[in-house]
Amino acid sequence: MNILKRVVLIDDDEVNNFVCESIIRNENFAEDVFSFQGAEEALDFLKSSVEPSGEKFPDLIFLDINMPGMDGWNFIEEYRKLPEYATQKCSLFMLSSAVDRKDIQCARSHNEVKEFFSKPLSPEILEFIKEEFLMRVE
Repeated sequence: MNILKRVVLIDDDEVNNFVCESIIRNENFAEDVFSFQGAEEALDFLKSSVEPSGEKFPDLIFLDINMPGMDGWNFIEEYRKLPEYATQKCSLFMLSSAVDRKDIQCARSHNEVKEFFSKPLSPEILEFIKEEFLMRVE
């Protein structure tokens, strides 16, 4: 049984998105997975998903930090402008190859970011998210 309805991946690396989608689907972690190679495109999708019922908005977002154009930090600034009734049920996780301690500390200093994970995504990371963040909500 799938844990979540919708997961969004935001990473400029197409291969990484493909691998992440495969892992999420193989682990039955989400019914639908949406991948975006640009943060702007992902924001447009999120804006179109905002509705009072919150049914279309994703349950979880995996966000890369370093991307051309709008990076992860700029994405978070724009994400904050979305209606709280939509974002309050969505868990945002950084999934990045960044190894700079400053990036990790900065990610964890943002209230919107639940946790920072280093790539690649793995079944163990999904299990950790499930146990530490999702089971508490249910």
